[in-house]
Amino acid sequence: MRTALIVIDMINTYEHEDAERLLPSVRETLPGMLRALERARADTSDVEVIYVNDNFGRWRSHHDEILRTALDGPHADLVEPLRPDDSSLFVVKARHSIFYETPLEYLLGQHGIRRIVLCGQVTEQCVLYSALDAHIRHLDVTVPRDAVAHIHPDLADAALRMMERNMGARVTESAADDLFD
Repeated sequence: MRTALIVIDMINTYEHEDAERLLPSVRETLPGMLRALERARADTSDVEVIYVNDNFGRWRSHHDEILRTALDGPHADLVEPLRPDDSSLFVVKARHSIFYETPLEYLLGQHGIRRIVLCGQVTEQCVLYSALDAHIRHLDVTVPRDAVAHIHPDLADAALRMMERNMGARVTESAADDLFD
């Protein structure tokens, strides 16, 4: 079974409501995200890295423009370490779930991917909704708790419990030996 690491909404300017509440958690979880990303890129079992990112209402934008805008923003230090490399795939989304009106499901099918590892932001929003949408598509889901950022800690804890209990997601750490298994 092939695996993809999906990096959710990390190409970001943080010019939105709740950004000030989100930023401390992003800084705290960035090492876990980097660990997962580095492991996926180095993995000998060919883990695909896919960025799924909001377009922030800019309907003419593409991934290079979204990345450049974020890197020119005040929080480039949070974007630069996670920037896509030349082998990364990039899907633009408009709403919370990585699947909602995106070609992601088709892309996963084309690459034979049946297992996804979710990292990024926001645990109690986009990560939760994406895990649910993956579950109803019969995909195996893993979420490293130290690689997902939140706005509200209590809601993030509840979201992780819901993913694990109600959706059968495996909640683990980014350093887990079996992260991509």
